[in-house]
Amino acid sequence: MFAVIESGGKQHTVSEGESLKVELLSEEEGSTIEFNKVLMISNGKDSKIGNPYLENAKVTAKLISHGKHDKIRVFKMKRRKDYRRTYGHRQKYSEITIESINS
Repeated sequence: MFAVIESGGKQHTVSEGESLKVELLSEEEGSTIEFNKVLMISNGKDSKIGNPYLENAKVTAKLISHGKHDKIRVFKMKRRKDYRRTYGHRQKYSEITIESINS
C-alpha cells in the first residue's frame, strides 16, 4: 500500500515503514504528525484519486530529527565585466518515518 502526499509544496510517494526527508516542519522531534493533504492511495488493486485531495484520508508519521543538507555553491559571473559572486546555501529538512496510511 502506498500514498502520495503533499508537504512543503512537494509531492512524495510514501509507504508504511519508509523514512524520508521533507521540508522543515515546525513540530518537535519525537512528535506525531498527520498529513491531511493526501492526493492518492493505492493498495495494488484499488486506487483512490482525489480532486485535488482525498476526503477523510490521512497519513500519520513520526518526526525523527531535524537537519541540514550538504552545502551547495552558487557562482555567478559575467565575462569581461569584472563581475563574480559566490555564495552557498544549506537547505533545512525534517526526517520522518511513515507509521500508517488511513483512507
